[in-house]
Amino acid sequence: MRAWVYASTTPTLEANLSLSTSAPVPSPAPTQALIRVLAASLNPADYKVPEIGALARLAIPLPATPGMDFCGVVVTPPSTPETETTRLPAGTYVFGRLGTTSHGSLAEYVVAPANAVCALPPGVFDAGTLSPADFAALPVAGLTALQAIAPRVAPGKGDGVFINGGAGGVGTYAIQVAKALGCRVVVTCSKGKAELCRGLGADEVVDYTEVDVVEVLKKGGRGFQLVVDNIAAPTGLYKASEEFLVEGGRFVQVGGGASVGDVSRLVSRMVVPGWLGGGKRAFEFLVLKQSVEDLERLAGWVVEGKVRSAVEDVFEMDKAKEAIVRLKSGRVAGKLVVRIAKE
Repeated sequence: MRAWVYASTTPTLEANLSLSTSAPVPSPAPTQALIRVLAASLNPADYKVPEIGALARLAIPLPATPGMDFCGVVVTPPSTPETETTRLPAGTYVFGRLGTTSHGSLAEYVVAPANAVCALPPGVFDAGTLSPADFAALPVAGLTALQAIAPRVAPGKGDGVFINGGAGGVGTYAIQVAKALGCRVVVTCSKGKAELCRGLGADEVVDYTEVDVVEVLKKGGRGFQLVVDNIAAPTGLYKASEEFLVEGGRFVQVGGGASVGDVSRLVSRMVVPGWLGGGKRAFEFLVLKQSVEDLERLAGWVVEGKVRSAVEDVFEMDKAKEAIVRLKSGRVAGKLVVRIAKE
């Protein structure tokens, strides 16, 4: 099969990627499905994790193929348990998220555990309004947005949600998830991406290039139940959050860098109490969980038109390396998708 493969990440992942035409098709375990991939999307973790270095080799044996998100067709269903065999028969359109693996989604075939795969409704692509790219873009970023927001707000109550970084992959879904749950949404982004965020439902957009975001939030008072920080930059946002988060409100950090400074800030936010100079609102670092139920909820919103995938660009498979370079630029609005099969 065709697959993008790397055996080193020095100096970068993309510098070592090559498109193999003879990569072996992975063999599924009894609890896994073999899936023919139609489209895959990219996430920062696709290059950040491999580029950690020797530590990454413990989790991802080389040679390896990058990619976690996919949409495709079941070729071989899981053989156990029987319920999964019934839920994921051959020929079913599916989407899902791979864990840490050497057999990523920038390949013509993947194997995925049944608990990471969601079946799409029959005929979902018949009308031509939705495509595999819409669902390939969804798993990691959509799950992150849903799991960061849904457990921490009261649906339909108009809770205030502030999203730091509204125009990226997670941010574009977070806006829509929060609105689908009946929240009031304020986001940060640059001026050029403000229209995108408003079009996805943001009630207010703060241009971080023109104003001091922390000061703007302070002036607004304690109007937020939740902060979702997709940037994790050392801006003082968390330490100041007691001035714009309600009592009992929560600050959720999504992702972050792997440098010593990044890790140090994260640990400090998690363990230093307010009376020792830390933040005075509850801080959480989001750890993403596999959940078919959450994938089904997201897919239902997409089919109903409540959520859409903000796909900035779709690359053909032989251009996947260019897509990774684009993602690394940090200027992507929404998601980048790689079309694996023309169907």
